[in-house]
Amino acid sequence: MRVIFMGTPEFAVRALARILDSPHEVIAVYTTPPRPAGRGQEPRQSPVHRRALDNHIPVYTPGGLKDSETQAEFAALGADIAVVAAYGLILPKPILDAPRLGGINIHASLLPRWRGAAPIQRAILAGDSKTGITIMQMDQGLDTGPILAAEEIDIGPATTCAELHDRLAVLGGRMVVYVLNGLATGVIKPAPQPDQGVLTAAKLTRAEGRMDWRRPAIALERQMRAFSPWPGAWFEIEGTRIKVIEARVMAEATGMEPGEVLDHRLTIACGGGSLRILTLQREGKRAQGAAEFLRGFNLSAGTLLPLPEGEGGDTDGGGGG
Repeated sequence: MRVIFMGTPEFAVRALARILDSPHEVIAVYTTPPRPAGRGQEPRQSPVHRRALDNHIPVYTPGGLKDSETQAEFAALGADIAVVAAYGLILPKPILDAPRLGGINIHASLLPRWRGAAPIQRAILAGDSKTGITIMQMDQGLDTGPILAAEEIDIGPATTCAELHDRLAVLGGRMVVYVLNGLATGVIKPAPQPDQGVLTAAKLTRAEGRMDWRRPAIALERQMRAFSPWPGAWFEIEGTRIKVIEARVMAEATGMEPGEVLDHRLTIACGGGSLRILTLQREGKRAQGAAEFLRGFNLSAGTLLPLPEGEGGDTDGGGGG
């Protein structure tokens, strides 16, 4: 089939590469425009943009898809299907309707659980034991289209967002070629999403990374893994922001205040249990183990780490399926 590929970040590169190695023809790539990056703030092409150029594929970078000229240009390509993977722009109906078989989306969750922008992070935050890839036929809703294929993988107790992202990218690349083959031959038919189990994966904000010691230690440990590498789980003391890179849930700290440093190994009392910080990083510095960090930053036993304003987060640590 003649395929228009629409994607932007590294997650989408694996799928593009697999389609390029398949019998299907990628006739064009759509990705977001180059953005300023680095010290010089020079415009930088997206990972998908760079891979497309390496393979001599025409690249389109519109800032939006709502104007009639852009839509006409898209339709004139004469695609059989559009494949979308973390593109970053909303596809209006004329875009979805232009290819002969419409558009399909590679989504990093088991729909209808975690529809939306941050399914990988939300699954880890919730303590889900499984996630996966769903490939769906696109409609105008938020990840509401019928399912073409789905495959699950386990989320381990120490899995970070970065690790899960890479595993899902590989899975999505393999699955999308299977779906394209099935659609080309008429073997695969869409099935409606279940009405039960709908959850929305809201977009992440930098502020969500702040650790609130009133929350259970298990929830904070999940926060650290879910927000690695961005925005990171962090706390502040004496005006310094410190990112927590590795930590372990420890036993209950009876009678201690949330945020209290309990020992010389940097164990912190939480709203339930305690959290031993193993690796951390000051702003502008390299990551350090707790022992090395404490030699240059005084966080002695009895120190109270400041709490964010407000009532704090959940009290039970969540839980997932």
